[in-house]
Amino acid sequence: MSSPAANGRVPVVTLTGHLGAGKTTLLNHLLQQPGARVGVIVNDFGDVNVDAGLVTGQIDEPASIAGGCLCCLPDAGGLDDALEKLTHPRLGLDVVLVEASGIADPLTLSRMIRFSGVERVRPGGVVDVVDAVEHFGTVDDGGDPPARYAVTSLVVVNKTDRLPAGEAERTLARIEARVHERNPAAQVVRTSYGRVDPALVYDAASVEDPPDQLPLAALLRDAREHDHEHADAVTVTAAGPVSPGRLVDLLEDPPPGAYRIKGRVVVDTGRSLRGYVVNVVGRSVHVSSRRVDGDGAGELVAIGMHLDVGHVRDRLEHALTPSAPDAQGFARLQRYRRLSA
Repeated sequence: MSSPAANGRVPVVTLTGHLGAGKTTLLNHLLQQPGARVGVIVNDFGDVNVDAGLVTGQIDEPASIAGGCLCCLPDAGGLDDALEKLTHPRLGLDVVLVEASGIADPLTLSRMIRFSGVERVRPGGVVDVVDAVEHFGTVDDGGDPPARYAVTSLVVVNKTDRLPAGEAERTLARIEARVHERNPAAQVVRTSYGRVDPALVYDAASVEDPPDQLPLAALLRDAREHDHEHADAVTVTAAGPVSPGRLVDLLEDPPPGAYRIKGRVVVDTGRSLRGYVVNVVGRSVHVSSRRVDGDGAGELVAIGMHLDVGHVRDRLEHALTPSAPDAQGFARLQRYRRLSA
């Protein structure tokens, strides 16, 4: 599978969370993993800052937005300027991570990215970091579930190691229930020290560090132990054109636990073959056109935690089953392509 930016658009992932929840810890953990060229936009507000040396080791130079919370900027110009720079093809980045301040509104920030004026951008999801110990004393007062979860695609419940042993499971279950009360589709991952498998957040272009990358990430990996739980991945290939209707059914209703689905497919319209690149993050569907190569082969990959591999494989195989042209299904797929554009 090619880099996620191969179709000309770079996924932009938003990292949000209350002050002290562990956003920067999570970000630095992701930056220390091999295989992807990561761009970072940091908001220099309060004490929340990425290690500048580490960020510089990932890209030519970091881009930061000073002067307060991103969503409080008078317009999206500052953010768009940074996105314009980091999504330039010369950098060849696989993903851009935006770390917002602890007081940033995830809804406003996600809208700024979704409606960005930078044409090379596509939304890559909203990752909200939760402090398992302090959540009900800071973010959630027990009234209506926090509105921030309405736009969150992945909730990382961090600092689980700090919960009292006798109360841990009850507290974690309560947090997950509150998240799903507001957003049943949100994926929830439990962790400590921000140790989340990068595969949940973005694609790695290779299993090694890019040859032109400064060795800071490798050095930090050697110096620290980062034993995160790995995500599951299920891959199914298609020998030729597939049913657009079955494909859209899968994109709209992913298998349980499948946080991301990505792939390339070809459909037969009855008049010609059309190629597409599909990306699903949570419930966000992105579809773009691509050139049809050869016999119309394709593939889909589902990624998530604790997947029922057999069930997921069955769903992917069903979506990739060859079929006769399906006008209604093709119209549904084209609608997502237009919305994505």
